[in-house]
Amino acid sequence: MTAPERARFVLDPAVRDVHGENARLREAGALVPVEIEGVRAWAAARHAALEAVLAHPDLSRDVRHWSAEGRRALRANGSLAPIVLAATMLNAEGAEHRRLRGPLSRVFSARRIGALRPRVEAVTAGFVDRLAELPPGPVDLRREFAYPLPCEVISDVMGIPPERRAELAGDDHVLTTTRGTPEQLASARAGRDAVIRETVAERRRSPADDLISDLVALEGGELAEDEVFDTVQELYVAGHVTTVNLITSAVRLLLADPGQLDLLRGGARPWSAAVEEALRLESPLRHFPMRYAVRDVEICGTTVRKGEAVLACFAAAGRDPDRYGERAARFDVASDPPPHLSFGHGPHFCLGAPLGRLVGEVALSALFAAFPGLALAKPPDELDPVRSVLALSTTTLPVLLGGRAR
Repeated sequence: MTAPERARFVLDPAVRDVHGENARLREAGALVPVEIEGVRAWAAARHAALEAVLAHPDLSRDVRHWSAEGRRALRANGSLAPIVLAATMLNAEGAEHRRLRGPLSRVFSARRIGALRPRVEAVTAGFVDRLAELPPGPVDLRREFAYPLPCEVISDVMGIPPERRAELAGDDHVLTTTRGTPEQLASARAGRDAVIRETVAERRRSPADDLISDLVALEGGELAEDEVFDTVQELYVAGHVTTVNLITSAVRLLLADPGQLDLLRGGARPWSAAVEEALRLESPLRHFPMRYAVRDVEICGTTVRKGEAVLACFAAAGRDPDRYGERAARFDVASDPPPHLSFGHGPHFCLGAPLGRLVGEVALSALFAAFPGLALAKPPDELDPVRSVLALSTTTLPVLLGGRAR
């Protein structure tokens, strides 16, 4: 049997019990035939299978290795197409991948990101102050804190003009929560891209001390003109979307388990432990497309034929009992679990991982220090999940802030 012949699971963007669906995927096998937005693929839902898939030299992100039948099934207005068809380092391989990634690796090194801590702390303090000024009553912490904070940080790093940030973030918020009609989503995407194009054009005219100017300076040399726009767009999106979901999930998990929160507030465990455990248990990415077999490949006893696609199931792998044992489905910051795959593995490991971790740590420590009475305003199981096959989060996070610490 090959994946295109039969799909055992149809992955539903509107499913409420994502983790139940993921458990069924893991139980079904190392690689499972699925259908996602009409596309047939193998799903790598177990940790061992996903780790092998992410690093396998014969599984490529280059869409040219996908079968013609698979590409025909891709929906132009779906959520997969913009990722699968992106002509960026995301889908490049080998020397081409190194060429596109090289300039960014210098910017996103752990040392340079570490030097950003004072700025991240200052930006976070500003958003904490804004929260404290809101009127009494439930506050949507995702909208007021978890979302704008990473947007502001990546905008700083990249050099998005301050006067354009609210416009850019507003359009992107529609896309990250997948709310609205296809027409509204298309309009939001066009609005976001217009701001980025105009910013790139302005940096060509007037370079500044920022990442966009650094990329523009490479035009005609290391990068083509269209590659600069594609890279800036990809960096903006990748630079905040997963961190938004990370902060949202981490706060929800901690408020639902006061004992875990006490370990962090009391200093028994570092805030980085909460970041890593939230990344594992509630991976910001639910599923992510796509890798294609360059030739027949065997993964954990299953043969993937040349031209077939493999879907990376990060949220499922993060709760694999074969990897994490009895703690697999439990939030536990008391000890460090084995490493997770939520930032990827192999040559395409996420460049922004150090920045995402930094923003997550700073955000959690500042938020819980400022509002010792912070509490959920709605039971966790009543929160609406993001309707997406790609993302794992909730569309809102209503909380009661309580008084600010003095």
